[in-house]
Amino acid sequence: MPNRLPTPFSRRRLLLAGIAASLAACRSGVAEGPGAPAEQRLRLLAEARWAHRLDFAGTPVGGLSGIDYDRSSGEYLLLSDDRSDLAPARFYSARWPAVEGAAPQATGVALLRQADGAPWPARGAASPGTPVVDPEAIRWRPDTGTVLWTSEGDVARGFGPALHESRRDGTLVRQIGLPPMFEVDRRGRRGPRDNLGLEGLALTPDGRDAWVAMENALLQDGPVPTLGAPGGPCRFTRIELAGGQARRQIAYVPDAIPLRPLVPGSYADNGVSEVLMIDAHRMLVLERAYAAGTGNSLRLYEIDTREGSDTLALDALAPDNHRPVPKKRVADFALLGLSRLDNSEGLCWGPDLPNGRRLLVVLSDDNFNPLQVTQFAAFEFTDKS
Repeated sequence: MPNRLPTPFSRRRLLLAGIAASLAACRSGVAEGPGAPAEQRLRLLAEARWAHRLDFAGTPVGGLSGIDYDRSSGEYLLLSDDRSDLAPARFYSARWPAVEGAAPQATGVALLRQADGAPWPARGAASPGTPVVDPEAIRWRPDTGTVLWTSEGDVARGFGPALHESRRDGTLVRQIGLPPMFEVDRRGRRGPRDNLGLEGLALTPDGRDAWVAMENALLQDGPVPTLGAPGGPCRFTRIELAGGQARRQIAYVPDAIPLRPLVPGSYADNGVSEVLMIDAHRMLVLERAYAAGTGNSLRLYEIDTREGSDTLALDALAPDNHRPVPKKRVADFALLGLSRLDNSEGLCWGPDLPNGRRLLVVLSDDNFNPLQVTQFAAFEFTDKS
């Protein structure tokens, strides 16, 4: 999330986010933009929170931007997007055996390691040329007992987004290469925008492929969303995990910003915050928007990855050289009965429900901000395939 940029802008946004969060706690507004679906496909089952900066094993819990479920252990894996500033980059494990009962309970923490076994350095302490990570999304690989996780990198320092694989104890297995289009351009004419990189990660049910999803468009592909227009296309890339090679890519167009800031002209944004496979080809896409003084908007869409043209060979996307994947609305979270909408960035399937339907768990990232919350929300998902 951009609030971690070490600039005056980031501090202003963090303050504005806090103001918006306190206002949103008192009221939930329906986002502007396209109408809600005729039938909501999510039903709220439970909502729980963790205390601000909950201490676990000597680390402050917060910034939880990724979640997945390990069926074999019955544990959820929770990735913190702390850039090793408050504690080394890490992910937690937790149990939530009865979603309609008590809140989840943390059970463990694993420090993410570099190839030499050392924890990742803090951005402020890293020497020039030393990579730092900005963890965003996590997926459990049951066939290998490892986790995949994305980093948005640090464009200002010359490092682009990355996809890593680590063992359950945090030791690094490998970094999986990405296509050249994701490399940082020092001239700032192409490649990823800072802090708008790999925000989403999905694993196909057979475990053979991963999809990595950009939050916003690459510089050469189009603009970020505005109040009046959707953003340029975000690239979603399928990676064959056995060989670590990109095999296909599609373009997804995020909505125009659906909320107006309280003060005209102040900060507002929208982008992809997570993706999740429904089956081998269909994917859920979570769009998260924020407007200063107004709050957050959360919308869930479904796409079929076969319906967009392959953009992997295209150096730059233009309206006449590709077909974006169509999308259909699954839910507007403002209509689901949550006590508040916050900065939700995590999405995963939990254990199957007694009625045979799927449990969808949504997790919010509090940015380590006391005016925001770490929120777990559990929903019954209705599939319309």
